[in-house]
Amino acid sequence: MKALKAIAGILLVICIPILLITTNVRLSANEIRLYEYGFNKFEVSAATGLDNAELLDAADQLIVYFNSDEEFIDIDIFNQREVAHLKDVKGLIRLAYSLQLAALIYIVVYIAISFALRRGAFWRELAKQAIWGGGVTIALLAAFGLWAITDFDSLFLLFHLVGFSNNLWQLNPWDNMLLMFPQGFFNDAALFAAAATIGEALIIGGIAWGLLRLRRNAKTEASSVGSNGGSADIET
Repeated sequence: MKALKAIAGILLVICIPILLITTNVRLSANEIRLYEYGFNKFEVSAATGLDNAELLDAADQLIVYFNSDEEFIDIDIFNQREVAHLKDVKGLIRLAYSLQLAALIYIVVYIAISFALRRGAFWRELAKQAIWGGGVTIALLAAFGLWAITDFDSLFLLFHLVGFSNNLWQLNPWDNMLLMFPQGFFNDAALFAAAATIGEALIIGGIAWGLLRLRRNAKTEASSVGSNGGSADIET
């Protein structure tokens, strides 16, 4: 039982970064303002010949496509190879959705079962696990962040080699997908998602640490009151 309890706790710690990262990936993929930011910063309109309205319409179609059951997107500005690659991109995004849901379900079930079995005694352990989960999240993103700062090209290449089972992502420099979403766009998007994730991890860890501190202070005060009360009884 101790081993099972330890494994369940470790899985909870692992699920925290998975939940936070996949949540922010999902938010980024569905945030039209992020697309608009990238289009403006990298002057995509000038590179593609598409005006801002056409670019935002394309972005909106992509968001709808990523959340639909359609196998391929029907959009004129992308060629057949780009459309096929978008199918693979959608697969990765939907995988992130699945991991997000699985991590959330595990966390909820773990807390519910643990609370039912242990009641109030469980909260101190949960707070410690939350601190560990937040710490693991920050350490993981710090490592990848350092890699991205020093050599984003190799990280970007590795992502494509691991994430895709074909070479459809190797597009021509003049293809609209590369012009609309240059490497700098993904660099900025990754930084935004990482910053949000680290912020959330700090909040979770900070709340958990604060609860532990309050509990410790309450116990210290109760012990002090009990000790003083005992001394007073002896003197009486």
